[in-house]
Amino acid sequence: MRKFLAGFLTDESGATAIEYGLIAALIAVVIIGAVTTIGTNLTTVFDKVSAQLK
Repeated sequence: MRKFLAGFLTDESGATAIEYGLIAALIAVVIIGAVTTIGTNLTTVFDKVSAQLK
């Protein structure tokens, strides 16, 4: 039982999966922020163009 517990505590293979998950989550947050900003800027541009066409 001690051998199993010692092996379990020193096993780092799960840590790699967690790190990749955190990296993917961070990339998703950055993409969402960028798309939101671009969308807001495009809305402003189209509103200005629409106002000038009227």
